[in-house]
Amino acid sequence: MKVFRIKHGEKVFYASLDGDHFRSLIAGRTEDNPIPLTECLILPIVVPSKIVCVGLNYREHAEELNMDMEEDPMIFLKPSSAVIGNNDAIVLPSVSEQVDYEGELAVVIGQTIKNVAPDKVAPLIFGYTCANDVTARDFQRKDKLFTRAKGFDSFAPVGPCIKTDLNTASLGIRTIVNGVVRQEGNTSDMIRTPAELISFISHIMTLNPGDVVMTGTPKGIGTLNEGDTVEVEIEGIGKLSNKVIAESPVQ
Repeated sequence: MKVFRIKHGEKVFYASLDGDHFRSLIAGRTEDNPIPLTECLILPIVVPSKIVCVGLNYREHAEELNMDMEEDPMIFLKPSSAVIGNNDAIVLPSVSEQVDYEGELAVVIGQTIKNVAPDKVAPLIFGYTCANDVTARDFQRKDKLFTRAKGFDSFAPVGPCIKTDLNTASLGIRTIVNGVVRQEGNTSDMIRTPAELISFISHIMTLNPGDVVMTGTPKGIGTLNEGDTVEVEIEGIGKLSNKVIAESPVQ
């Protein structure tokens, strides 16, 4: 099932898409009353308490950067204020000279997860989506820490939907800029599976429903420029598309 977060009237809720109608989801059930697509506003799919990101989780990407793979996963956080949805704009900060795309498979948490073994993770996942770990690469090199480089507003596009019941063992993943494929990989190249990553993270911090875990990017990262359209496409999920604009001058 592909799940969207929508607003209809004054109500915000999750719904499945059936042709040109949405059907509201309540406690995992689909309501019978269809809602016309034209009457709904499609929202960013999550409002997470946090976004946990994983670095260097694809073998070829680690080789591309000539970096050694650590014994434990390398994790960092993005603020929830970085989240935007499908067709929203990525804003290039005026203070950065290099902003890069990083297409990724993301996991949306469905239930509270704390100190959970990898083989117990699957029932606690809501589903999976496309994500772009947008990065101010110049600040990443300068700061060493990732908070500024990864934390600007609009630097966490996610969407277009949440796909439930997805086998992530071998999914094609591509990042496309202005119609040209820039990244092309497969989740089978992951060093650690989503379940292993979530288990590891859960032994550090509690993962709450709606939280997002970005599972790393394949090789082929590159730079975005004003006017670009960047798309992250993952087999079985769909395509996340975002325009790239320059930050408005400060008044």
